[in-house]
Amino acid sequence: MTATDESVQDLPPSAKLVLKVLEYNGGLTQKQIVENSRLSQRTVRDALDRLQEVDVVEKDIYIPDARQNLYRLSLEDDDTESETEEAVSEALAE
Repeated sequence: MTATDESVQDLPPSAKLVLKVLEYNGGLTQKQIVENSRLSQRTVRDALDRLQEVDVVEKDIYIPDARQNLYRLSLEDDDTESETEEAVSEALAE
């Protein structure tokens, strides 16, 4: 189980869905998340707040329209980097 899995384990299903939408699509605005997840705007806003509280999602300025925010997954910590390096090493060994 990764650090991300542990931090979102107790979150509601809506927050987990928003997390999966961001994992699949990359950075999105709140409106785009609503469209992709088919959740209400209020539910998405609450889910994003919860995901930001556990440092899984970060908010940036959306360059094409500064009135909106761009939500994306937070950069992973060193543990994930070492896991990635191990996976690459194992793939090269085969």
